[in-house]
Parts: sequence; structure tokens; C-alpha cells
Amino acid sequence: MATAMALVVVFLLAASVGLSESAVYKVGDSAGWTLLGNPNYTAWALSKNFQVGDTIVFEYNKEYHNVVEVKKHDYDCCGEKSPIATYATGNDSITLKTKGHHYFLCGIPGHCTAGQKVDIKVSSCAAPATSPSPSPPSISPATPPSSGGGGGAGGAGGGVSTPGAAPGASTGTRAVPGGIALLLAVFSCAAIYGGLVWHY
Repeated sequence: MATAMALVVVFLLAASVGLSESAVYKVGDSAGWTLLGNPNYTAWALSKNFQVGDTIVFEYNKEYHNVVEVKKHDYDCCGEKSPIATYATGNDSITLKTKGHHYFLCGIPGHCTAGQKVDIKVSSCAAPATSPSPSPPSISPATPPSSGGGGGAGGAGGGVSTPGAAPGASTGTRAVPGGIALLLAVFSCAAIYGGLVWHY
């Protein structure tokens, strides 16, 4: 009984690690929020998969830059007539709370028109990290299973894989899409195993 409960606790802890974390992205990666080196913030934003709950961090020299959140019209014309919010600490963390586009620019004259602006498009939910799992191979009764090593569904390359981040990328940990299914499976196994132990 104690062993079964210990296994349940270990599985629950392992499964919960992937269920509650969001990603943190440093805007511009190693370049940060600047004009030096002409970073392409449009390409940077398109290379990311922003989700509700993620955090974007603007790091910059506050003597020369700031961050202004604006509506689309102001973003398009590099104006800030009706800013949603203005940040000026040099290290601003902003949690993305809603899906859709979030527009940011540097409010210092000339900086936005020189390219210091970014459109963060937020999806409502995380996309699956991998392609759907293949079905286990069916084995007909007339054909015995192969005894070769490393083949079949449990061979090399099995399990869940997550795409690796490019060097310098600022991707955070994503929740595992099948995490809830894993929890349910653990509870089911624990109930069955626990029931068998109690009857003995």
C-alpha cells in the first residue's frame, strides 16, 4: 500500500511540472530592445508561438528608449496619440493576458520609423508540440512479432519530443498537451492498483 501511494505521488509531481508553466520571451533575443544592429522585430515575432499567459520582457537602455503599447492605427503610423500603457524601467515584463495582436513601439522620436516596433500575435491556446502519435502496429495472429532490437513503437525516437530551441532563443517551458490525460491515467492506475492491494 505504501509503495502504491509513493508511486502515485511521484507520478503526480512529474505530471504537474508540465501543466502550469508559461513561456518567457526576451524581445529581440540577445539584441534586446534597441536600434543598434538593426534588429528585425517583425521576423523575431513571427518566429515565436505566443500564448495567453506568456511573458515578454523588454530589456533596453532607459536613457535612450522606452516601450509604448498602442492600438493598431498608432502602430501602423508610428504614433502614440492614445497609448494603452507606457513603460520606461529598462527591464519591463509584460504578461500577455488576451489573445490577438498586441502592438508595441519605442516612443522616442524617429525610433519607431527606424524599425523599433513589434506586433505580438497571441494565440488562445497552445498548439500541439508534436504530430499525433502513430497507432501501435497491428500484429495478426498468424504473424509472430519481430524480435529485433530497437524496432516497433517503443524503439528509438519513441515518446514525446519537443522541438529544440535555436541557440540564443528565449523560449520558456510549455505545458505538455497530454498532461491532463497523463494525470487521469495515473489516477486510474492508482485506483486499480490500490484496489488490488486492498483486496490482498
